[in-house]
Amino acid sequence: MPIYTYVCKDCKEKFELMVGVNAEKTELKCVKCASNNIERIFSAFSVGNSGSSSCDLGGSCSAGSCGF
Repeated sequence: MPIYTYVCKDCKEKFELMVGVNAEKTELKCVKCASNNIERIFSAFSVGNSGSSSCDLGGSCSAGSCGF
């Protein structure tokens, strides 16, 4: 299930919810005030490497990991 970030338009609480395939049938509510006046917002995500000492491009990184 994907995790989405929401903000409550009433109390301004920012929170995350796991939303299933049938999300349209489920009423989503604020975790703080239980309002259904919420909006899904974009959240940041990170892409990292496995922490090995060489880059995926075949080169070697002097710091021990590739920081692109």
